[in-house]
Formats: sequence, structure tokens, C-alpha cells
Amino acid sequence: MLHHIKKNKKDIEDRRNYIMPVYGSRDLEDPIPKYSLPENSIDPRHAYALVKDELMLDGNSRLNLATFVTTWMEDEARQLMADTFDKNMIDKDEYPQTAELEDRCVHILSDLYNVPDENGACGCSTTGSSEAAMLCGMALKWKWRERMKEKGKSTDKPNMIISSSVQVCWEKFCRYWEVEPRLIPVSDGRYSMKTEDVIAACDENTIGIVAILGTTHTGEFEPVKEYNDALEKFNAETGFDIPLHVDAASGGFIAPFIAPDLEWDFRLKWVKSINVSGHKFGLVYPGVGWAIWRNAVELPEDLIFRVNYLGGEMPTFALNFSRPGNQVVAQYYNFIRLGREGYTRVMQACMDTAKFIKGSLEETGVFESLLPELKMPLITFRIRRDIETGFDVFGVSEMLRHRGWLIPAYTMPENCEDDAVLRIVVKEGMSMDLAHLLMEDFRRIIEKFSKKPERIQSTKRTMKQC
Repeated sequence: MLHHIKKNKKDIEDRRNYIMPVYGSRDLEDPIPKYSLPENSIDPRHAYALVKDELMLDGNSRLNLATFVTTWMEDEARQLMADTFDKNMIDKDEYPQTAELEDRCVHILSDLYNVPDENGACGCSTTGSSEAAMLCGMALKWKWRERMKEKGKSTDKPNMIISSSVQVCWEKFCRYWEVEPRLIPVSDGRYSMKTEDVIAACDENTIGIVAILGTTHTGEFEPVKEYNDALEKFNAETGFDIPLHVDAASGGFIAPFIAPDLEWDFRLKWVKSINVSGHKFGLVYPGVGWAIWRNAVELPEDLIFRVNYLGGEMPTFALNFSRPGNQVVAQYYNFIRLGREGYTRVMQACMDTAKFIKGSLEETGVFESLLPELKMPLITFRIRRDIETGFDVFGVSEMLRHRGWLIPAYTMPENCEDDAVLRIVVKEGMSMDLAHLLMEDFRRIIEKFSKKPERIQSTKRTMKQC
């Protein structure tokens, strides 16, 4: 009897390593191994069905309010992407028109970000804004090294000024390219770097300051113009040439349309480069990013490689090589399809929905937004500190998953790490109707623990103050 039980357990363990479909059994008589290559081929329809079945366990991307990444595109854009999956973006000699569309996108973004007319467009597409940030960071380091060599000084100890709430790609850049990250801490109620702290951290080894237009944690726009004006004075006094780089991964497709008078781009003297994500509010499926420089002088020639084994001689500046050209095609589609008016309409609709969610959350009497005024369609909020509830933000996040909503709960960066929050990113696929349904689910969660929110006892919550 014991032998029989052991045999059954082994049989169960073996079955876990195989896909054993119950449909199409006449064509799928043998189990299909999960972790090794099957010996035989199967019908493509069956392979499709097997994979599609497993993917049903993924979350619904339209209800994923955690991600900044685009989860909805028009059918025409989807078709264009399907038509161009097979085109290699790096192979510009064989696919010259795809390369032309990339060049047009660079010109459009350069114009959008107010590159001075006499400079012309200088930039490239990337697999995402993180790669674009890496390329711009490399250019900053190379330019700093040139300046130091001209002065006959050491190039051993480069540093970069970044916020403690910076996206992880900048910490990766500093580690991979051996640059000291000088992290400027944020504080409760102010989740961006203070100008005086930024300048105090600078010295002649500073390769650049990274200003964030749309922080990951709260969506705040850092005061780029303040940094620029302070740098103008500091550089004049010291003889340094410390530049600004703007990480506009999220805000680069928002500010030009809903805050066109905000000065954050190449209108400012010390802004030398910008990275932006096309697959976030650029409204393209992942992954595409863009690196834009003020002029060709800011992109050192040493970083550009020229290869000729794909046909004609081709200059390239990228961490990756082969990648599909369809995201660039989709980006160009959006530019000509939407235009300035269309992007403005989409971004304003996202902002309106985000403001509705923010107001509705605060009306519950349980939640409060970290920012009094939203800069982009992103709401970071917490449970009010002066009340006691039967749940925390991590429990709320888990309960919302039961209804399909993917809303992250996390702790804030250094200096505010005891502050636990939830974050909602409103994208084009998040309609006002869905926002109302989301708020109904929030209210159900509150009612589950307190039939009337006003009955929640007011207590002082012990929490480390930032």
C-alpha cells in the first residue's frame, strides 16, 4: 500500500513537468514537456491554444494601473506593428524607409522639446527610456572626461547628482559605468530635490545633474528651471560646465501638451540631453524610447560606431543591436494620427480621470494624496495618518486583485521609507467609466471593515516622520 502511494506521488510530480491538454486528444496523445524540447512537432493551432490557455492566468493589461507602459492602441496601429515585426531597426540599408521614419520622429521630438533652430535634430530611438538614459549618461561622462583632460586633471572619480526617488536605471548606470551616485534625499511633502542641496553636492567631478520630469514614486515634476538658473550662477562662479539631463520618461509626452509654458527642455541653457519613453505616454506598445541631444556637439564622436556588414556604412549608438522596427513605425503613426491637438486631448482626458480618482479617494475620508496638485495622471496616496483602519495599503492592493485591478503598494524612498503608499497610473485605456467602477471597489473594501467610514476611530498612528 505504501509503495502504491509513493508511486502515485511520483506520478503527480512527473505530470507537473508536462502540459497535458484534455482537448484535441486525437492529435495530442502524448504529454508535451514543459522544460525540454519536445521530440515531435504539433499542429500550430494546438500550440497556439496551449500557450494562450496558460496566458489566461496573467493579469488583464487594461486593468494594470501599476504600469506606466501603454496597454491600448488603435487597431490600425496594431496592424502596422504586425506588418513590420520582421523589420530589423538596425538594418537601415535594407529598410531605408523605416530608418526615415525614425529620423522624422527625432525631428518631431527635437521640435517638441525646443531644440534651437540653428542646432538641428540629434537623437536616436532605443528599446526603451532606460536604454536612452544610459546613452545620455554615457555622453555626459565622455564630455566631462574631455573637459578634465583639457585641464590636465584626473578622470578617476566622476559623480552624478540624482534624487533618492530616481528610477533604478540611473543607479544601474552609475554602477555599470563606475560613476559615484550622489543621492539627494526627498522629504515628506516635498518629493523632489531641493535646489540648494543639488548645488551643494556639485564639484568639478560632477558629470551632470539628472532632473526628473515625472518621478516614479509620485509623478512630481522637479523644478528644472530652478536647477538651470542655479547652475548658471554656480558654473559662472566656479568655471565648471556642469550640465543638466532631464529624465522625461513619463513627463516628456505630458508637459508639452498640458503645460506648454513650463520651461524644462532645451529652452534652458544647461539642458544638454533628454530621454523620453515612447511606450509610456508616447502611447506605443513596448518597447521604444528616445534619446535627444541639444546638438551634435553633446554626443561625443567616440561613442558612435560605424559598421558596413549590413550593406552601406551605418553609424550606430546603442546598447542593443538587432530589434524590431515596428515600435518606431507605431510612434510615427501616433505623431501623424494625433498631432498636437490629439495628444493634448488624450493627455487632458487622462488628467481629468486622474483628478476624479484623486478627489473620490479623498472623499472617502480614509485616503489622502501625497501631492496636493497632480502634474501628470498619476495618483500616489496613503491611508490617513490620523485614523485607525482594519487594513493597510498592502491589504488594499491584494483585495483589489480579487477584482482584477493591479495597483501596487510600496514604501517610499530613503528618508521616507516608513511611509507605505498605493499608486495609480491613468493611461489612455482607463476610461471614466472604469474609474467609477474602481471607486466602487474601493468603497466596498472600506465598508468591509467599517459599515460607515465615519465610525473609524481617530487615533494617532505611530510612523517615522520624514
